[in-house]
Amino acid sequence: MPTPTELKLGWIGTGRMGFEMAARLAKGGCDIAVWNRTRVKAEPLAQYGAKIADSLAELARRDLVFCMVSTWDDVKDVMAKLLAGPAKPRMVIECSSISLEGSAELRALLKHKGVEYLAAPVSGNAKVIKAGKLTIVASGPKQAYDAARPFLELLGSGSSYVGDGELSRIAKICHNVMLAVVIQNLCEITVLAEKAGMPRHAFLDFLNKSVMGSMFTRYKTPALVNLDFHVTFTPQLLRKDLDLGLDAGRRFGVPMPLTSITRDLLQQMIGQGMSEEDFSTLLVMQARNSGLEVKPENVQMGDGLSS
Repeated sequence: MPTPTELKLGWIGTGRMGFEMAARLAKGGCDIAVWNRTRVKAEPLAQYGAKIADSLAELARRDLVFCMVSTWDDVKDVMAKLLAGPAKPRMVIECSSISLEGSAELRALLKHKGVEYLAAPVSGNAKVIKAGKLTIVASGPKQAYDAARPFLELLGSGSSYVGDGELSRIAKICHNVMLAVVIQNLCEITVLAEKAGMPRHAFLDFLNKSVMGSMFTRYKTPALVNLDFHVTFTPQLLRKDLDLGLDAGRRFGVPMPLTSITRDLLQQMIGQGMSEEDFSTLLVMQARNSGLEVKPENVQMGDGLSS
């Protein structure tokens, strides 16, 4: 494999996450060509030096191709088109949140085509990416990780290699299960504090300064205080990840009662029509179920993402 400075990159998918990830690679000086189903969504990346591909066949001639799309069906569709012609990339780095079974199926397909495969799901959102704090967990052949690592490091604050096969998918599923359970618990205790007479911002300020505070609680504090539910991650996508977690629990014989309850609460929120905003809208449902009407407090709160 050529050295990192000689490698040509391809990028599939410029949604909320994919756009910002591809932008970091382009701004970092990488030779990168980008494709998106809706071309106009990829075109702004040209200002950072990215080439805009008209077809997936163009990306097949690149060394490393990243994929960041929404669902396993999307992954299958773009991979079929990427691999349809005689040209093949050296490696595919798949960053979407897909199941263990889907990832294994993709690995087998790519192996049959003579293409190396690195499963590399990510933790973060568009704002986290812009702040340079995206993290990545990777699995696959160690030599594939070593070749891709310079680009993975450029995408954020670091990458973790957890072994061969689909182990990174398990890591990401576990991560997002924790995300769901933690946001539900955070909403519960925040509503409890407010109903007892405490301003949300005061309680969350205390929590964030305590041993229980984290980058996540600090990042979500402005949304919970000011009810700014601008989408970072939709309830439907989080529900999908909880389903993946419950499926994995059944597969490996691990009881997951908190995950199951949280999944039901998320479904309840979606059923009540609260599905077009961020998953932290769980706060509103928790308040309603508690006989409390929450209002924006309009308090400036740091989100913990300043560079």
